[in-house]
Amino acid sequence: SLSAMDHQPKFFENLSGAGKAIAVLTSGGDAQGMNAAVRAVVRMGIYVNAKVYFIYEGYQGMVDGGDNIVEVSWESVSSILQVGGTVIGSARCKAFRTREGRLQAAFNLVQRKITNLCVIGGDGSLTGANLFREEWSGLLEELARNGKIDAEAVKKYAYLNIVGMVGSIDNDFCGTDMTIGTDSALHRIIEVVDAIMTTAQSHQRTFVLEVMGRHCGYLALVSALACGADWVFIPEYPPEEGWEDTMCVKLSENRARKKRLNIIIVAEGAIDCHNKPITSEKVKDLVVQRLGFDTRVTILGHVQRGGTPSAFDRILASRMGVEAVLALLEATPATPACVVSLTGNQAVRLPLMECVQMTQEVQKAMDEGRFLEAVRLRGRSFENNLNTYKLLSHKRPDAELPKTNFNVAVLNVGAPAAGMNAAVRAAVRVGITEGHKIFAVIDGFEGFARGKIKEISWGDVGGWTGQGGSILGTKRTLPAKYLEKIAEQMRTNNINALMVIGGFEAYLGLLELSAAREKYDEFCVPMVMVPATVSNNVPGSDFSIGADTALNTITDTCDRIKQSASGTKRRVFIIETMGGYCGYLANMGALAAGADAAYIFEEQFDIRELQANVEHLTEKMKTSIQRGLVLRNENCNENYTTDFIYQLYSEEGKGVFDCRKNVLGHMQQGGAPSPFDRNFGTKISAKAMQWISKKLQETYRKGKVFANTEDSVCLLGWRRRNLVFQPVAELKNETDFVHRIPKEQWWLKMRPLMKILAKYKTSYDVSDSGQLEHVARPQKEAEPGTI
Repeated sequence: SLSAMDHQPKFFENLSGAGKAIAVLTSGGDAQGMNAAVRAVVRMGIYVNAKVYFIYEGYQGMVDGGDNIVEVSWESVSSILQVGGTVIGSARCKAFRTREGRLQAAFNLVQRKITNLCVIGGDGSLTGANLFREEWSGLLEELARNGKIDAEAVKKYAYLNIVGMVGSIDNDFCGTDMTIGTDSALHRIIEVVDAIMTTAQSHQRTFVLEVMGRHCGYLALVSALACGADWVFIPEYPPEEGWEDTMCVKLSENRARKKRLNIIIVAEGAIDCHNKPITSEKVKDLVVQRLGFDTRVTILGHVQRGGTPSAFDRILASRMGVEAVLALLEATPATPACVVSLTGNQAVRLPLMECVQMTQEVQKAMDEGRFLEAVRLRGRSFENNLNTYKLLSHKRPDAELPKTNFNVAVLNVGAPAAGMNAAVRAAVRVGITEGHKIFAVIDGFEGFARGKIKEISWGDVGGWTGQGGSILGTKRTLPAKYLEKIAEQMRTNNINALMVIGGFEAYLGLLELSAAREKYDEFCVPMVMVPATVSNNVPGSDFSIGADTALNTITDTCDRIKQSASGTKRRVFIIETMGGYCGYLANMGALAAGADAAYIFEEQFDIRELQANVEHLTEKMKTSIQRGLVLRNENCNENYTTDFIYQLYSEEGKGVFDCRKNVLGHMQQGGAPSPFDRNFGTKISAKAMQWISKKLQETYRKGKVFANTEDSVCLLGWRRRNLVFQPVAELKNETDFVHRIPKEQWWLKMRPLMKILAKYKTSYDVSDSGQLEHVARPQKEAEPGTI
């Protein structure tokens, strides 16, 4: 039942940290994005008038005290957003494992009046923090008995609040979809795999790649999914008895089908069903002995922990850091220590020990050989990755495939977006597995009208996941002017269903085709759309394929542009991003690159606001800050052009800073797809094809397919925590057709976040956060809507 409370929005500016002291530490193995989290905690803490302290070198620094625990200012975390690892250091600490060590640590904190602790680390670090919290009052009493602190202090600092963020490239923590650093580690792996593929193809080689992850197979599994590896070994899902034969048969079949390379990915903790390790060397020897293939082993090692954090990790860590401070402000002696995390696209708080217990249960299940349960305990997204990988990697012999006699056409519509090819590959392979014939349409609706359509096979889409752009070719043309011809092509090729992968034009195209059903029976077939556009402006979905890759391009470029000014006098860059009227790229790019302002169409601004921004930057530049970054969406305002803003800042900044401008242009549509886009494209597309199969069965009557209800033309979108099929007719009300954007966009709630981190006073509605949830126990089957 909804109480009156739920209707009162909760505003962050009403929460005060005055009189509170927050300390932040990073512990355990480092991970890219930890600095972004540290920066967010520091700035958010200072913003709410709390004192914020760094604890250097993890728990070791907390035990050693002295100048390992220092109060920090706003500038202390300037320009660390793009740095990998952790600037405050991390160490394995033996002393903290002893009670004496924790006693010393408690003394060091109390001396500085610190009773709020934000711990960024893996499960070990978080478990340690929880123990510390449970012992806290006992430790203080002991300090008082030893005369180290007075009785007053015991009362005054009676409770320690702890909030954790999981920073670990392994993604091995239950309850969180993604841990900070996982996406960046995948970037490193994929960069290597893409590079290896070119050399392996030249020499017809087999490569065995060993990736990190300790006892968790996530990195191995997702990178195998993202590069279309031939075989993957992970601890949670060991191969069946006799896997050696199965694998060798698979590899030689691939060679016989003219595939010039084989990629095998081995997780460092990989085991067989008897819990014996499977090493990369063992796999290599097997391939050489049995098949005589030229085989090389590459062990990726610490490369995976290195490098700059991806856009995803910077945004994730910034969101989590802000959420962590909120959780500390709202913590009471009665609330358990919690971890802030993301489920789907939503920030949640979970009891720390519930997560730790479940994480330990996975290990226990694996040790006892209960592997199906281990996979389930890893969570819904892990299970989904595994099922999708199994679907796409092995072609069943033709004799074993069902025959449905249905023909499904797949096409790309709109501008190219990285990840489109991964989506086409998944659609083709799932469609073939389901027993359909798949037809590829070249050059969108225009190509369709011209009869550019041909059957496409399993092998035709090999190696497509890593390719940027659109291999099938894509056009912005809408179908309305070609209806007659498209209907004729559908009749000639007997097409029973349509799968459209594309942007806003794809959505408009489906609306036009469903409107044409009255006139043409040919369009009375199931149709589904998968959103793919860098602009992320399609209604009905929080994300679209290609937006993550574009965001990474923007972030990388901003990093470089900022670096170009190091050593020169103070400088501000005005950067124009794509997106049509949709401010997603400008806004999220600003959050990921640490910009001072982002001008977008969705939030109108006037000359007073521009002036306030200039003054704000001028004030900042008088401190130790040297560089400013301002992003502008290409269509945010027809009069305040990029040139206008550049000239305004140049004039107003005279004597304080100079200006440069950059229009990023089409590089935002190019490049190899990011791991996120490959994985998202693959999973969402596989799901869309399964929906088509279901609809075909439902609508097949008397020897033909006939579908003319609204729910047979759908868009498959990511909504908060789930993937949802939505009739395009129902999405009309949610769409601003003039500006080609959804009327409501979730990421606008992130806007205050960027402003706070750039030192603006702002209002921030935090009604969404703050409910402590429980860790979802796995159902017997993964829920249908999971990502």
